[in-house]
Amino acid sequence: MAYHKPVPLFSTSRPVVLPAFQHAIRPLQWLALLLLCGLGSQSLWASATSSAIEVPPAVWQSLAKNQIPRDAVSISVLELPSTAGGNAREILDWRAKQSMNPASTIKLLTTLAALDLLGPQYRWNTNLYTDGQIKNGLLKGNLYLRGSGDPKLVPEELEQMMKNLRALGIQRIDGNLIFDRSAYSPEVMEHTTIDGESMRAYNVPPDPLLYAFRTLSFQLSQTNNQNGIAISYTPALAYFKINNRLRTSKQNCDDWQRKMQFELIKHVGSESKNSDQLSAQFSGELPSACRNITYNVVALDANTFLTLGFAAAWELAGGSWVKQPQGKNGEVPLFARPLLEFQGGPLIHAVNDVNKFSNNVMARQVFLTLSLERLGKPASIAASDRVMQAWLKQRGLDFPELVLENGSGLSRNEAISARHLNDLLITARQLPSGDLFVQSLPLAGSDGTMKNRLIKQLRQFLHLKTKPEARIKTGSLTEVRTISGYVISQSGKTYAVSSFINHPNAFRGMDAHDQLLTWLLTGGPEPKQAR
Repeated sequence: MAYHKPVPLFSTSRPVVLPAFQHAIRPLQWLALLLLCGLGSQSLWASATSSAIEVPPAVWQSLAKNQIPRDAVSISVLELPSTAGGNAREILDWRAKQSMNPASTIKLLTTLAALDLLGPQYRWNTNLYTDGQIKNGLLKGNLYLRGSGDPKLVPEELEQMMKNLRALGIQRIDGNLIFDRSAYSPEVMEHTTIDGESMRAYNVPPDPLLYAFRTLSFQLSQTNNQNGIAISYTPALAYFKINNRLRTSKQNCDDWQRKMQFELIKHVGSESKNSDQLSAQFSGELPSACRNITYNVVALDANTFLTLGFAAAWELAGGSWVKQPQGKNGEVPLFARPLLEFQGGPLIHAVNDVNKFSNNVMARQVFLTLSLERLGKPASIAASDRVMQAWLKQRGLDFPELVLENGSGLSRNEAISARHLNDLLITARQLPSGDLFVQSLPLAGSDGTMKNRLIKQLRQFLHLKTKPEARIKTGSLTEVRTISGYVISQSGKTYAVSSFINHPNAFRGMDAHDQLLTWLLTGGPEPKQAR
């Protein structure tokens, strides 16, 4: 989940619709989309019976206490059928068809469509080429990296890639690194934000060669060394060092970032030392009460980050450089020959990270992969939106209010209704990858963004052999709090639940959502139906 500085959001207004598609579809692409659309299936819940009841008083009381008006909220609860082929039953409808900002719960649409269209074992390729020759262990020539948007090109993957490169008989490299990012349309890689926080990890833009989320992660801990503070970092970067000028102070750990200063300094090489160096300088104070702190920052441009990361990984694998490599953009020339095709991890691993930990840039790259695979490169938002609309039609879903800007929820324009998000959850249960999708959602009191939610409420069920559970995707922006997922009640009934709060006081709305989930866990709607 991402947290942002306040920007205006009016919950009662219709979100701004995206501009008209910027890229025309070629005839063969239209044919592919028409064939895709022609496989439509009938909705299993179109004739759902309705016995909707009122919103639980505890939810209204929580909203009132936190000064959130009822017309800033939408809630949809559907009871899922116990047998295949049955219809869902509407339990609760409060403004459920109202178009709202869903924040990160829109990731459910992105990940489900990807699992269904690409398959859980889909893998991204990162290919290496050269315009040089290998002789006596020396590769003399440039290395070209062509990416396809692997969202989990992390140090472990790069380490394996370097081992594979070494296995080709290469020991030293005399050349530079050329990065081919032609898989994406240029505008999707622009580093624009909705809150101006360009150095925050949640705002990293998509990149066909995204390495380690382009994020430096520093670990600061109290030690017994000279200044009492140790600093380490990941991922490993070549030509990079830490300049630790931090002092300890006897204060509590509140607002520790305001007491510390971070600066990135470039040191240009001299004639005697022909390599440039970067140093991360930490100064100011770190309160002694802060025992272990993680400081994540997006401080380097994409090319520099990947160049230094690649160089370090190559050296850690036992390779060396004739001279410090330089990294720049470019496309693989026709005369270049392939060296290595590296496959990343499967899509299902990325889906788990996206849904459990609400990783924005991973969601955006999964969304772009839809058009990259279905319509070819360059992938774009407009092309992925077309693929998504065709998939929805194929699955018998009609969401006229749907607005997609990047597929991650990091947007003031994205919109959907709570009822339609629930319809999506029902559809998921009918798909081949449905079980994997459900398992990817955060489990309340256990993992992901729900790890610390509903812990006290769930304790009352510890004695039960079959325990109730809530698998809920959360969403958070300034003025937006949302939930969407499945609840299995103590009686064994399964509910799809989605609820959105769009209001300046939305940050206070977590309790109202927890009250709604608690009501479902304890079978709140069931006694009334039994009478």
